[in-house]
Amino acid sequence: MSAASIASFVVFLAIVFAVAMSGAIFKPGPWYQALDKPGWTPPNWAFPVVWSALYVMIAVAGWRVYEEAGLLVLPFAVYGLQLVLNAAWSAFFFGMRRPDLAFADVIAMALVIALNIALFWPIDAIAALLLVPYLAWACIAACLNYSVWRRNPDAFRAARVAG
Repeated sequence: MSAASIASFVVFLAIVFAVAMSGAIFKPGPWYQALDKPGWTPPNWAFPVVWSALYVMIAVAGWRVYEEAGLLVLPFAVYGLQLVLNAAWSAFFFGMRRPDLAFADVIAMALVIALNIALFWPIDAIAALLLVPYLAWACIAACLNYSVWRRNPDAFRAARVAG
């Protein structure tokens, strides 16, 4: 691997790490712990483990496409958009305590990830496949977001009034 290839990989890792910081800034905390959640909610320890793996796969996927074809406008505009939507979700749900906005965001994110997969596929099928677990997790997140929102209407209303 060349020095330029290593450098571009580090750039992709840094970009994805910056997105991941949204989850570190807007943390669940006691407010989230007190909410009524469905029985199928993953355990708390699963979230950082799963997201860490997904973020590495997202970075590798972007890097592979970049290495194969350069900075193509449409695939990387979509790649950037799904990262922006990803970062926004924590701000909406945990920061603003707006599950309605978070739900709209995660639905848009899942659609954009699916488009990203379709755009990456003809360039590098492995890169596209690396995004499939991310899409699956986004779909699980959407279901969980919706369920928590519907189970706790008063908690979100009170949070908006107090916040």
